[in-house]
Amino acid sequence: MRTILYLLRHAATANNLAHPALLQGRRQNPPLHSVGEMQARVTAEFLAVRPLDAVYSSPMLRALQTAQILAAPHKIKPVAVQSLIECDIGDWEGQSWEEIKENEPGLYDRFMANPAVQGYKGGENFQQVLDRTRGAIEEIITRHAGKAVLVVSHHIVNRVYLADLLGLGAAKARKFSLDNCSISLVVNEKGKTGVQVLNSNFHLQGVA
Repeated sequence: MRTILYLLRHAATANNLAHPALLQGRRQNPPLHSVGEMQARVTAEFLAVRPLDAVYSSPMLRALQTAQILAAPHKIKPVAVQSLIECDIGDWEGQSWEEIKENEPGLYDRFMANPAVQGYKGGENFQQVLDRTRGAIEEIITRHAGKAVLVVSHHIVNRVYLADLLGLGAAKARKFSLDNCSISLVVNEKGKTGVQVLNSNFHLQGVA
């Protein structure tokens, strides 16, 4: 029995498109930027011909808006899952990495050295994010055994889960990045779950 999980990072918000990009966790809840809406529509067209049994989403507005656009061609209502909410990045919300490095170099260095232990200032670390999200995703895979499902979540949530499946562990989740509205393909077959595609964005060619 083969179960397919399309794991997506939400489409872009203004914070994602800023130069430099601004950190965005759960304390702010911005909507999609118009560019993000276009990303979601293009992704919806790509997924429209692929069967989906269900669509799940983080409860954050940017993820729900993305999920609603993607689910529409399938006439499915997305289900919000609290455990899929983005990492709490604490006092660093709304700042750029450049600002954080300049203002708090010691904490910045400790975080970069091992984010699975040293969390965001006043927020979660990567291991805490993995501990609360892994079970929720595994439950979704089990519930829809033999089917295909879509999960729309966030950069950190998706990275720590994928890093764990790849054998890197939460500490190494920053070794790769995921684009807005990129698709990572996770497959469960014969009791084993693995990553078949990581950060596929070819469907977004021509979209900023």
